[in-house]
Amino acid sequence: MKNKPHHEDLGHGITMIDAQLYRQGQVSTYLVVQDDRAAFVETGTAHSVSGLLEVLDLKGIPRENVDYVIPTHVHLDHAGGAGALMQHLPNARLVIHPRGARHMIDPSKLNAGAAAVYGETQMERLFGRIIPVSEDRIIEAHDGFELDFNGRPLRFLDTPGHARHHFCVVDETGDGIFSGDTFGLSYREFDTENGPFVFPTTTPVQFDPDALHASVDRLMGQGLSYMYLTHYSRVGDLPRLQADMHQLIDAFVAMAREHAHAGTARHAKLCREMMTLLLQRARAHGCTLPKADMTRLLGPDVGLNVQGLGVWLDKEMGAE
Repeated sequence: MKNKPHHEDLGHGITMIDAQLYRQGQVSTYLVVQDDRAAFVETGTAHSVSGLLEVLDLKGIPRENVDYVIPTHVHLDHAGGAGALMQHLPNARLVIHPRGARHMIDPSKLNAGAAAVYGETQMERLFGRIIPVSEDRIIEAHDGFELDFNGRPLRFLDTPGHARHHFCVVDETGDGIFSGDTFGLSYREFDTENGPFVFPTTTPVQFDPDALHASVDRLMGQGLSYMYLTHYSRVGDLPRLQADMHQLIDAFVAMAREHAHAGTARHAKLCREMMTLLLQRARAHGCTLPKADMTRLLGPDVGLNVQGLGVWLDKEMGAE
């Protein structure tokens, strides 16, 4: 990779490493160090791997001392680099949700799905090629599974709502949870004196609002101080963010239902309405960025969120 990876030590043996996907400040991975052993939570893409290894080397940690690679789910910005990373980590085991394990063993569907959405050339540019992981290097982490990471307990919670193959990782030593996409998106450009700004991610294809509400509350029920987000970095002030997540999940569902029968105009209408809502909330939160900058930062997620709402809405309407 051309640029040195941005990374930030967060205490508790946790280092946030930017995955250098899309732009700096959009996708986080985490290096967790416990004494002389290490684990990665999230991997970014195949293009992220050299940056992760560079930070590992900067920390003076031998590659054979990495015990685990832990994507929260198999979406490509979280797990696309898992196979490539593990080629450099001879003793590492991949810890993955039981529903996601088969896609790590045989990533042909993930590769085909990404190619169908982005085209082969764009997929290669963004994500690289997903490399299979040998089945004998995989640990399936079911709900409640606990891993002894060199004396540091890591507990896994099944957290559907964003995806059915999603778990979150409870790290009491770090006073927080690696929440993947379950606790939403919070970009540091939107931070104000009022704290972080958060909104849900409803990307295709498994958004389930009832399950997401329940998963958000389950994470909060662990009684910890921080969420280590994939998008982006660590946030506190969790009770307020919990309330914001619930409000916006309901608002997204309401706007989807309002435009359920808008036909070919539905996607564009929902994009405009969601963008307007998020801009209004960001302003109310105290964000002073120019509207054009906020629109640029939020635009990709708004488009993906609306796609996911559309898939959910079509399923709901088909079930009626």
